Amino acid sequence: MKRGIVLFGHGSRNPAWAEPFQRLHAEVARQQPDALVALGYLELMEPSLPDAISGLAKAGVEEVVVVPVFIAAGSHVREDLPRLAAEAMQAHPGLQVRMVPSLGEAPEMLAAMADYALRSAGLSR
Repeated sequence: MKRGIVLFGHGSRNPAWAEPFQRLHAEVARQQPDALVALGYLELMEPSLPDAISGLAKAGVEEVVVVPVFIAAGSHVREDLPRLAAEAMQAHPGLQVRMVPSLGEAPEMLAAMADYALRSAGLSR
């Protein structure tokens, strides 16, 4: 099964806000050059999540894994994302859109953030 990834963010009026997302996109591509990876935003930036998913569908992807690049799962992840995923599957019959927990809720990310906080405070072991 051909699979793609969408790194999903909120979006901002400030273009500099997207720089960490662009670096994350580049890092995913560096680690897996053959991966089909797209950025998608909820609002205020392009491409929108539906456009990002459509682009992957047009590239022949059969499953899109949406990775919410959020610290926590608020209403955008719990409500908006499932609705947008359902709409994308309706727009692209046969396409599966799977959502994973927010990046900040993954145990390995929590550990990395705690390590960063401790190192920043000079308290790491």
